[in-house]
Amino acid sequence: MIWPVTIAGLSLGIISSAHCIGMCGPLSLALPVTNLSPAKKWFALLSYNAGRIITYSVMGLLFGLMGRKIYLAGFQQKFSIVLGIAVILLVIQYYVFRRNNQSVIIKKVYQPVQQWIFKLWSNKANYLFLGMANGLLPCAMVYIAVAGALSTSDVSNAVVFMAMFGAGTLPAMMVFTYAGSFLKISARNTIKKAMPFLFAAMAVLLILRGMNLGIPFISPVMESGPKEVMSCH
Repeated sequence: MIWPVTIAGLSLGIISSAHCIGMCGPLSLALPVTNLSPAKKWFALLSYNAGRIITYSVMGLLFGLMGRKIYLAGFQQKFSIVLGIAVILLVIQYYVFRRNNQSVIIKKVYQPVQQWIFKLWSNKANYLFLGMANGLLPCAMVYIAVAGALSTSDVSNAVVFMAMFGAGTLPAMMVFTYAGSFLKISARNTIKKAMPFLFAAMAVLLILRGMNLGIPFISPVMESGPKEVMSCH
């Protein structure tokens, strides 16, 4: 069924909106839209955020294919549990031990993305492409969404999940960028303090999902792999 995936992705996006404003808000506020008319400004911002959603959808396709292979191999349940444990370990590392070490590989991957964004900004390129490039920047909530996409057994579900995740962040990002910086520093600090609990909750959900407890939406019974087709011949 597509509805549980749609609701889950949209809910995660809405919850992530505050984090998106705190982390990506300054980048959005720097968009060259101040001299545009209200109608053109709305269209530019919509194009920019549509670019993010397109990138997230492509991520859903790629990681959905990976998740499908994991499902076909019969490791989906174990993989969901491993993902949940990995998220908990990352939360402990970042929020308890205050370590935010990025590997050399990750830094090398994101350097071309940053250069691409700078080039698009310098040339006043299409807002859609700027949004697509922004969707590739490192973001903790995107990583959580990707973990959810990986835990699906169907590629279309993974695409829908990531697309709905992006759509959930759309209203807040549109209003924030259009209206300007209205989020106070105290509110941003409150959001940052709440983030580890949100990450931990998502990790617990991933672990429960892999435990096959039969709880609708939270821990549904998943097949370990495709059923064998019985032949009467």
